[in-house]
Amino acid sequence: MTKHNPQKHRLPPFEKNGVLLINKPAGWTSHDIVAFMRARFNAVKVGHCGTLDPAATGLLVTVFGKFTKLSQKFSAEDKVYDGTILLGTETDSQDMDGTVIRTADPSGVTESMLREAFDSFLGESLQTPPMVSAVKKDGARLYELARKGIEIDREPKPITIYSIDLHHIQLPCADFTVHCSKGTYIRTLCSDVGKKLGCGAVLQRLNRLRSGEFDLADAWDVETLKTWTQEDLAKAMDDYLHNRLVKMVQFSSL
Repeated sequence: MTKHNPQKHRLPPFEKNGVLLINKPAGWTSHDIVAFMRARFNAVKVGHCGTLDPAATGLLVTVFGKFTKLSQKFSAEDKVYDGTILLGTETDSQDMDGTVIRTADPSGVTESMLREAFDSFLGESLQTPPMVSAVKKDGARLYELARKGIEIDREPKPITIYSIDLHHIQLPCADFTVHCSKGTYIRTLCSDVGKKLGCGAVLQRLNRLRSGEFDLADAWDVETLKTWTQEDLAKAMDDYLHNRLVKMVQFSSL
C-alpha cells in the first residue's frame, strides 16, 4: 500500500482536533478504519482507541489531531460487549475466523450449567492472551508467530469481569452481554467457558456496545462516512463534543 501523503491529496489537510465514533463493520480491521479516514478526508493525524478483531463489529473510537494524545487513556477504559457463544466447537483463534481443531457433543450441557460456568469468571482473574492476537512477545506480534505455526508460552494478564448477562439461550448457542476491563479477550472467555464445561466453545459473534463513556448509539456507519465532505466530518465532531459538554453540565446540576 502506498504511504499516504497529505500534501499530494486532492483535499487540503484535515487538521481538526476531536473525536468521532464509528460503527465498525465486519471484515474491516481497526487499522482499515484509520486508513480509510486518512485517505477519505486527508486527515493528517488520526488514530483509534482499542482494537477490534476483523470479524467483530461495533464501537471504534477514533481520535484526530491533538486528541490522539488521549488514545491510551481512552483505550484503558472498561468495555461492554454483546456476543454469542457456540458450544461444541474449538478453533485455533477461538473465534469463527480460525481453523476448527476440535468438536464435541454439547448436548449434555444445560442452561444452568452454562450460567454457572460463565459466573465462575466474574471478578478479578488472570487470562492468557490467545496466540492470534496483537500482543507483542520479544518485538513480534503473536498473530505473526501464529501464522508461521509457532506457539509460545504467554504470560497471563490480570483482567476484571464486572458483569455477565446471559440471554436468548438456544443451546448450543447463547447470547450474552459482558462488562469487562481493558485487555479482556471475549473469545478467550468463551474458550475458557467451553473448557470448564468439557465440550469446548468458540466466540461466534461479537459487537462492542460501549468503551468508557463512549456509546455505540452515537457512532456513524462507514457507508454514511463515504458520503461526507470534510465539512460534514468537522460538524459531526463539533456536535458530538458539544452534546457531551451539555450532558456533563446537566449531570453536574442534578
